[in-house]
Amino acid sequence: MLVKVLHNGNCSKSNAVLEYLDENGVPFEIINMTEDPLSILEIKTVLKKLNQSVFHIIRKTEKLYMDNFANKNYSEEEWVKILSENPSLIQRPILIKGSVAMLGRPIDNVKFFIEK
Repeated sequence: MLVKVLHNGNCSKSNAVLEYLDENGVPFEIINMTEDPLSILEIKTVLKKLNQSVFHIIRKTEKLYMDNFANKNYSEEEWVKILSENPSLIQRPILIKGSVAMLGRPIDNVKFFIEK
């Protein structure tokens, strides 16, 4: 089954997952979130497949987050909009296989996800 990878080319972990998939012959499609940011609907769909709230995919270590969003109380809806406008704040990579998704870290989780 084709695995979709929500990817950021500047992220070493994201690049490592692509390398792992390629080395193991897993067919995948790259969705580059920095070049083609996810829409609000796409983010909501990913969250549903992850079975997580939006707070689970926010990169709280990003400078952009710390400078502009830390210590502020945004609703889930507001965060979805913020992430659609600031894709660097989304955890990556995210792997999607059919109706389920997972964060692609650590790499052992990816191995388990692919084999399932």
